[in-house]
Amino acid sequence: MSLLPELRYPSVLELQASARALAAERPGLCVLRQVGVSRAGRPLHLLSVGHAPRAVLVVAGAHANEPTGGATLRFLAERVVEERSLRDGVSWHFLLCADPDGASLHVTPAPRSLFDYHLGFFRPAGDEQPEWSPSVLPPDRLPPETRALTAVIDEVRPYLQVTLHGTDLGGTWVQLTKDIPGLAEPFAKSAAELHIPVEAGASDAAGWPASGPGVHVMPAPGAGAAYPSMPDDARHSTWYHAHRYGGLTAIVEVPMWASDLVGDPAPHPAPAAALGRLAHRLRSDALLVEEALAEAQPRLAGRDGALLRAARWTLALVPGLAEDWVRTSPADTTMAYVGSVDAFARRLPLRAAAMLLRVLRDVDDPAAPRLERLVAYWSENFARRFHARWVPLGDQMEHQSRTVVTAAQQAREQAD
Repeated sequence: MSLLPELRYPSVLELQASARALAAERPGLCVLRQVGVSRAGRPLHLLSVGHAPRAVLVVAGAHANEPTGGATLRFLAERVVEERSLRDGVSWHFLLCADPDGASLHVTPAPRSLFDYHLGFFRPAGDEQPEWSPSVLPPDRLPPETRALTAVIDEVRPYLQVTLHGTDLGGTWVQLTKDIPGLAEPFAKSAAELHIPVEAGASDAAGWPASGPGVHVMPAPGAGAAYPSMPDDARHSTWYHAHRYGGLTAIVEVPMWASDLVGDPAPHPAPAAALGRLAHRLRSDALLVEEALAEAQPRLAGRDGALLRAARWTLALVPGLAEDWVRTSPADTTMAYVGSVDAFARRLPLRAAAMLLRVLRDVDDPAAPRLERLVAYWSENFARRFHARWVPLGDQMEHQSRTVVTAAQQAREQAD
């Protein structure tokens, strides 16, 4: 936990510089262009490699706190340029960062520990997330980042869209809007070679069918949600926009810190009771953050920045989610699933506290030191409970890029 990673996560400006260099080196093959602007006026860039009508779209930076995607995108774009076989009948399009405003606020390019990671943490409220906003907002209120992303999908009509995501602590898994036969085996092989656990019971995919360990296929529209209280629904996100053109989307998740506790497929002896305890702890932890916010609120009058909005939004998820865990039957009964829910229950209050801490530190609020101690305590407990081990950034990138290439090859065979 104390070792500095051997590589650092690239900034959006560094991604743009790398893409610009590729386009300059291979002008007949690569084109870099602006395809939109963020709410704050930052440009959104698309790097296209090749000219074939059959297309793969790769999206990075949809969640600001998941920086591996940008590193993988750069690595993968360079690989596509170098390996002609990957371009055989296929063009590749790389959206460098779907949320540059969010990326400017998440400021841990080389975290040494979970505490270090959370000191610079930012993840926007749901309606400000480019991929998720269509699930919670009407079409006329979608942010410009979302409109730019869907316009790119409309233009290139990908048979496969891959969106590069990640988790702070846990395992690797894939979410698919349609099944890709043949993906599960090479996915598992890659994870094993790189010593990355497969998150067999990911809470993000609770109740979804699986085509193999860690490869989850989203249920059809109209199917009941495992967590009814959650305000967003993946089936209304930009992930489904590619279906208009006969395509599908793969969401490839990879951890920064790995834990074998989320990969245990053995049955849990009492999953319902365990989820009840996790719900209680979730409420208790969130209450501590809410009390800190209420205490500082008079001193924050007139402030409504992205960090504060996101902290409040995260806290607002807690009551309904805790109720879901208590009142609904467990969507999965494995040790892996209970472990994933345990991580989720730790993650939400910790994220809210971390973002509130940044707000309080910005104004030199007297409550900041106490909240910082809480963030440090929760971060260390999270890492200790899950026996967290750092996954070298090179391994994160390698596994994610392998999965993208395999998905592109298998999805093309399926389309043909």
